[in-house]
Amino acid sequence: GNCRILGPPPDSIDAAEDRERWQAILEELDILQPPGGVARSEAEALVAANNIGYPVMVRPSFVLGGRAMEIVSSDADLKRYITTAVEVDPEKPVLVDKYLNNATELDVDALCDAEGNVVIAGIMEHIEQAGVHSGDSACSIPSQTISESSLATIREWTPKVAKRLGVVGLINIQYAVIPDGTVYIIEANPRASRTVPFVAKAIGHPLAKYASLVMAGATLKDINFTEEVKLDHVAVKEAVLPFDKFPGADTLLGPEMRSTGEVMGIDKDFTKAYAKAQVAAGQRLPTKGKVFISVRDSDKAVATEVAKQFAEMGMTVVATGGTAKVIEEAGVPVTVAPKIHEGRPHIGDMLRNNEISLMIVTSSGDDADMKDGREIRRTAVGLKVPLVTTMAGAKATCNAVRVLQEGKLEMIALQDFF
Repeated sequence: GNCRILGPPPDSIDAAEDRERWQAILEELDILQPPGGVARSEAEALVAANNIGYPVMVRPSFVLGGRAMEIVSSDADLKRYITTAVEVDPEKPVLVDKYLNNATELDVDALCDAEGNVVIAGIMEHIEQAGVHSGDSACSIPSQTISESSLATIREWTPKVAKRLGVVGLINIQYAVIPDGTVYIIEANPRASRTVPFVAKAIGHPLAKYASLVMAGATLKDINFTEEVKLDHVAVKEAVLPFDKFPGADTLLGPEMRSTGEVMGIDKDFTKAYAKAQVAAGQRLPTKGKVFISVRDSDKAVATEVAKQFAEMGMTVVATGGTAKVIEEAGVPVTVAPKIHEGRPHIGDMLRNNEISLMIVTSSGDDADMKDGREIRRTAVGLKVPLVTTMAGAKATCNAVRVLQEGKLEMIALQDFF
């Protein structure tokens, strides 16, 4: 006999995961996605990457959690990826997409009923840059930096995609917005996402219950959920990362998900909500002491701004040679700390002597960094020194430290926001 499947039809899931079908749907709906291609062999992957232009994001199709997803910047990197990370054959194509530099990523959860009604439950702005897996990035509801015109595009595209896929229940769509405001769709998942519990608590509506009722035949009107909730508070989700449980694992964030849990901070403004989320995630942010900064060249301008703010808050800035030079040229007082291979006492010694209160480190990806940098990052994790590995995270952390210095955090019950 026949069996009725609740929720989206199985074909919808295939359409969202099958690259050729998905591209055809987006062209039909006139929706932008980053340039990309499908590779069923190493040769096809190299052709696709060179046509698109490096850096590219490569990943297997039909995976969860960003498994084996990587940003590669050269033919040699791509060959290594194809050889070591995935099995590529006609049945298991690899997806090759343009990596959008300096893009801001957003997650959208929406609820759809069988009559074609679609309501956006939440638009979450990621704090870490696009390229860090959504499960590892902190994010906020509502969006903090995205323009109204870009948000209008997202609000237009989300129902179009959900209706075209025939979704009944929840759908999660990921977008990227580049600095000029252009919106791209990254992927759509016609199912509940890990973000649903966070969104439900942030907006005060039991989304999983609503989705169950809708899949069983109720309409959005029946359950009185007919429009996007407008918030006068901010909720921040932060990932809980298990690096201290895995000796030797590097702490850098990337497209493959590492987190094993999530926490939430909620307040009337973003900085306070972010500070609460950091406390909940186990980051013991300092209000005094020394801040160590060592970043790749492309991050040095932002690092200088962050260093200036920490210095104004009365904290001592410590940096490795190249970073210290740029910070000092900007007129910010800085103490130079040798890298591990540059002789003692080096930054590793300072960490072990409890001299460093907070670390901001981004990776250059070269051989010295993968050895010295990895050791420094692992030492920080082992000693439970707060460690930030993205510049977006560094800016948010700097503001959170200021809030903690001012002693303005107030515990407010979740129910009091609704």
